[in-house]
Amino acid sequence: MKGLLICDCDEVLLHMVRHFGVWLREAHDITFAIENGDFANSMTRANGAPPPTRDEMWALLDGFFPNEMSRQTLVPHAREALSALSDVADVVILTNLGDHNRQPRIAQLLGHDMDYRVETNQGGKGNPVARLMSEFGNPVTVFVDDLAVHHTSVATHAPAVHRLHMISEPDLARHMPPAPDAHVRIDDWQVAQTWIANRFAAGLPA
Repeated sequence: MKGLLICDCDEVLLHMVRHFGVWLREAHDITFAIENGDFANSMTRANGAPPPTRDEMWALLDGFFPNEMSRQTLVPHAREALSALSDVADVVILTNLGDHNRQPRIAQLLGHDMDYRVETNQGGKGNPVARLMSEFGNPVTVFVDDLAVHHTSVATHAPAVHRLHMISEPDLARHMPPAPDAHVRIDDWQVAQTWIANRFAAGLPA
C-alpha cells in the first residue's frame, strides 16, 4: 500500500507572508512584521491610526485570497520533493482557506506544476486528517504544516500520523519554536524529503 502525504500549502509549498506584507504596504499602507507570527498583532498603520482589529485582519486576508495569490512564489525544492514522494505516496494538499478558494488554489498549484488533490478546511486539521486516512485505507501517513496548533490537533485526532513541522519563511522560522506536538522540525525540503521517505520505507505508524 502506498503511503499518504498530507501537506499544507502556505509557508510549506508556497511563500505567503512575505508577499502578503508587500501587498499590505502597497494597497493599504500597513506595515506587517512577519516575525511576530500572530497576524493581528503584526500590523501597524503608517498614518498612526489604530492597528487593524482581528475582524479587519480576516477581511484583509480575504482580500489577498484569491485576488493576489499570483504574487506567491514556490518554496525551493518543494515541487521536486513532492514529485519524488508521489512515487511512494498519495499526496493531498490540506489548506486552511475558505471553500470558495479551493479552485483558485488548485489552479495556483497547477501553475507551479503541482497537480495534487486539494482540500480546503477551516479550524483544526486533526479531524480532516483522520477522515483522509480512513478514506485511503489507513496507510502510513505523514503530515506537514507550519502551525503548531495543527500538529496538536492531528496528535489528538490522528495520533498514528508522523508530524513534520516546517516553516519555509526564514524571517518567520527563526522566531518560531518547534511545535511541541510535532515529531520533527525541518524547514528545508531536501532534508524533509529524506525524513518523509524514510517514514514510508519503514512502513510503521508513528
